[in-house]
Formats: sequence, C-alpha cells, structure tokens
Amino acid sequence: MDNQKEKFFSFFKKDFLLSREGRMIRIASEYLEPEKRFAKNDVLHTIVFFGSARILPEDPYYKATEEFAFELTKLGDEIEKEIGTNFFICSGGGHGIMEAANKGAQRGGKKSIGLNIELPHEQIHNQYISPELNFEFNYFFMRKFWFLYHAKAIIVFPGGFGTLDELFEILTLMQTKKIDKFDLPLMLYDKEFWYSLINFDKLVDMKLISPEDMNMIHFFKDINEGIEYLRPKVKEYMQYLELYHEI
Repeated sequence: MDNQKEKFFSFFKKDFLLSREGRMIRIASEYLEPEKRFAKNDVLHTIVFFGSARILPEDPYYKATEEFAFELTKLGDEIEKEIGTNFFICSGGGHGIMEAANKGAQRGGKKSIGLNIELPHEQIHNQYISPELNFEFNYFFMRKFWFLYHAKAIIVFPGGFGTLDELFEILTLMQTKKIDKFDLPLMLYDKEFWYSLINFDKLVDMKLISPEDMNMIHFFKDINEGIEYLRPKVKEYMQYLELYHEI
C-alpha cells in the first residue's frame, strides 16, 4: 500500500481508533486477536489461577502457588498420554500469585498464559509468561471472558479487591447457570483465610444463599490433596470435550 494513501484510511487513524466512536473496534479486537493467537498456539484448555499481586516470593502462599502449578504440569502430561490433549496454566499476568503460577508452569517445562490488563499501578507482566501467550487488555470484561472461556478449573489464592471481584463474579455465573460447563472445579486455597474473611455460614443461615451453593466451592490446603481432587474432574471434563468434538 502506498504510504501516502495510508493517512486516508480510517483503520490507520490512531485518533479515531482511540476515540469514543472507535470503542467497538477496540472491544472486537480484544476478542478477535486473542482468539487468533490461542488457536495458533493450540490453546483449548486452561487452569486459571487468581490471587494477589502483592504476595512476595518468600511468602508461603507464593511458594504453594508455584508448587501447585508445577505439580499441575505433571498432571497435564498424564492427561495428554491418556486422551491426547493438555491444558495451559493461565494467570492474570502480574506479580505475586500470578507470577508464582507462571513460574511453576515454566519449572515444569510448559508454556503458560498471562492475561494482563493496563492499570495505574501494580500490573506489570511477569517474566515467566510465554512471550507468545502474553496478552494486554484494556477492558476488564474482555479479560474476564478469556479467563473463563477455556477454563477447566479455577484456583483462587488469597487476594484483595481484584481477586474477590473475580471470585464472586464466577460464583454468580455458576449459581445462575450462566457458565455452561458441568462441574467446573472452583478451588480456594486455605479455608481458614477465606472463613476469616467471609462468613459463608451466615449467608446460608440468613437464607441469602442456599446450602447447596457452598457445594460450588472446594477448599484445600494440601497441594497433593488438591491434585487428587482435580485429577478425575479435569480428566472427565477434557475427555468429554474431546469425544464431543470428534462426533
């Protein structure tokens, strides 16, 4: 294309693309570009980690996250031998718990995903994300879409407002059946932390949630127990999808 002509095409006009009128193009781009890159890298299944960006590497939560992600790479190899497909570890791309998840995947020799978002502070992508799977989002809702679209399990470690937002949005979608995935494992690490933060029993006692709503959550503190809980669920889920796609 003639460089002189480029200035006349709307799709070369940065001022337009960044304007209010260009918003729908930006939103569509945050759907279409990740979709293309995921397909190119054969990303069909993910296990997603949520947790605070403020957790430091010497913190026990950081170490537990890294170890859990590392052990999940072994489970992925096991599943791949059985059904011919694997999953990717996926995080929000920043530091803290997110970094630990990507680091554990790298230790296991696996590629991993980072779904970053532009924020005023804290959100800087970590060094352990696979470069070809390092994404940067402007819109929270598009980032959340990609967190859940390929997810076969959700792992939540302690965190602040962002982590709580992600946790409760997922719980709401599961409770209202807006996530069309059977028995999606939602695992919260360290029951004592979560119960000291949220009085789940009071929500049940006041009939603000149903007792069976608590069945959506699995609390765990031991890494091996967490792997054993996930193993049959993820295998069944991924095997079902492989069979479904073959029909």
